[in-house]
Parts: sequence; structure tokens; C-alpha cells
Amino acid sequence: MENFTFDIIGRQGMARAGVFHTPHGDIQTPIFAPVGTQATIKAVTPAQLYELDANLVLSNTYHLYLRPGDELVAAMGGLHRFMGWDRPILTDSGGFQVFSLAAIRKVDDDGVTFKSQIDGSMHRFTPEKSIAIQENLGADIIMAFDECASPYDRAYNERSMARTHAWADRCLQAKTRADQALFGIVQGGVFSDLRRESAQWMAGKDFPGIAIGGLSVGETKSETWAMLEVVIAILPENKPRYLMGVGSPEDLVNGVLRGVDIFDCVLPTRLARHHAAMTLTGRLNLSNAAYTQDPAPIDPECTCYTCLHFSRAYLRHLILAREMLAATLLSIHNIHTLLQLVRLMRSTIISGNFDAFAHEFLAAYQGNELVPEHED
Repeated sequence: MENFTFDIIGRQGMARAGVFHTPHGDIQTPIFAPVGTQATIKAVTPAQLYELDANLVLSNTYHLYLRPGDELVAAMGGLHRFMGWDRPILTDSGGFQVFSLAAIRKVDDDGVTFKSQIDGSMHRFTPEKSIAIQENLGADIIMAFDECASPYDRAYNERSMARTHAWADRCLQAKTRADQALFGIVQGGVFSDLRRESAQWMAGKDFPGIAIGGLSVGETKSETWAMLEVVIAILPENKPRYLMGVGSPEDLVNGVLRGVDIFDCVLPTRLARHHAAMTLTGRLNLSNAAYTQDPAPIDPECTCYTCLHFSRAYLRHLILAREMLAATLLSIHNIHTLLQLVRLMRSTIISGNFDAFAHEFLAAYQGNELVPEHED
């Protein structure tokens, strides 16, 4: 764990500004990580991510295991070299993807047997297998194998939480690489006593960071924030907290208000492919006829490449013509918007102005959930 220390350099209320040190560079928190499921951020090159000053990206253990295979990635020098990215990478454990395969998987106390959605072949994930795959991939932050249960089934969440804890112990025992930080994952559905129990259990283990899983999977926003508050009150102050799969602007602000440090989500690139642009006041659907002759950029205040060079009218033209460039330009803008938001939150935490900023932001923001946020 000597490679993975966390320094808190500013606070306001529960919100923190910090630095998480990794072998591939420092992660300044709060941070948003774009998701590159298949070892690529969809429609965006690594050079464009560098220009955006993205600092952390996420890739998916389950998908890379199936294609091209974690052993091939290891033979090619690891995920950083394979995808041409020399900044920090986080890989998830595959637990959420297995949860999503309800019709083609079977869970038992030892692990999960599932059918590949690519070719129908059968596979087996155990905690040890998940760690071995992630060690082959070589990300800086890796995740314990967990079970993400439906949020409202209490009996199943009790069994799932116990299984997640047992699997986390097995992951700790299986891990061999000192240059990777293994995060545990809190589960427990929408049940405060289970969330409290899981947070206490994870806090007692030697994880350099702790994630909160099983949220933003169908529960209400009020339930999300209530569960988050229960968990954050228990987690250690000196370790980063990672809220998995959350990435709309208003959710980032609400998460930071409650003490979250790390976020990831497919939302900015998925919205881009659905012709939607994120701004700090809401979303624009650029396929709308109202933008046919609009000479303005997506956001006149934005300094991203897209807004500095192109009009809403041009973007709408690309969308209607089904040009690939539309997804690239909108992805650049959407990722930039979220990265700018977390940087703004960091600076206002350090300056002591975050509470006022968050209040004004949430009062002005008009959210509109257009597409699902999970899986890209």
C-alpha cells in the first residue's frame, strides 16, 4: 500500500479535496473517470483525452477477459501499453456485468458461472479468477469481486452481502501485485442496517480505498443519497471513496456534498451517441430542428475543442448525416463538461466556497435522464 497514499488538502462539510498517489501519477479528487469498457473511450482517442486532461479512465474486466483476453493484454505489455494510456487506470471486477446477465448466469458461494454473450461459451468467475484477470490487465486500481443484487429484495441482499464480504477476503488473499490498489465494495441494497454492516466490515479491512456499489441500479435518488450518507459516516477518513456508475452533473455535486471522491460513468459518451450535449445547466438534444441554423456553440462559456470551433447547426448536420464525427465532437464536449465540473468543485472546496457553489448549481440545474447510465 506504500504506493497508494491519500492526502486530504481541503474540506468543507463532508466534501473533500485530495490527492491519491498511484504508480502512474497522482489522482486529484474529486475526480470523474470516463469509461473505456473495451480498453477505449468510445469515439475519443487517447490524444484527445490528454488534451482534455483526463487523469483516470476505467476499463472492464469482464469484457476484456472475453475479448481479446487478459493473457493477450498481459503479453502485449499490460493495459496501459495496449491502449496507449500512461495515466492511472481503474478496472472493475466484472461483478456488475455478471449481475446484468441474470438470464444466462448462475451464482453460488464459490463464484459465478455464466454464458458469453459473444459466442455462447461457458465461463466461471471466482474472486481468485477476477483478481488474476485484473493482475494480467495491470490497472492501478482494481476492484474486489462482488455481487450487485437487486436493491429491494432484503433476503437476497442479506445473502449477497455476506457473499460479497467472503469474496472480498478471498480477493485480499489472492492479490499478489504491490503496484495495484485493491478496493473493497460496500453492498446492502436500500437497507440502512445492511449498508451500515457492510461499511463497517469493509472499513475494518486493509483496503487502500473503498467503493460504494449497488446504487444507481433502479432505486430512487432519495434512496441513493440516504444510503450514501449511511455508508460515508462509517468509512475511514484517510481512504478515497468511490461511488460506482454515477455520472450526471447533479449526481456528481450531490455525491461530493456527501463525501465522495471518485466517480465513473458511461453517460457522457453514451449521451453523445444519442445526440445529447451536457451543460452545467442541463442537456441539449442537438437533433432538434431548433438548432438547424443556430450559429452558437453548444455552450458559449465552454472552452472545449468542440465549442471553440463548431456551431450547433454544424453538429446537427453531422447527426442527420450520420457522420462519425458527431459522436467524437459531442463526447469531447461532454467529457470536458464533467471534468470541468469536478475541477470547479475541487477549487471551491479548497477556497471554502463549495457549499454556496453546490446550492446555486443544484437550484439552477435542469436534469433530464434520456438513456440508461450503466454499461457502454
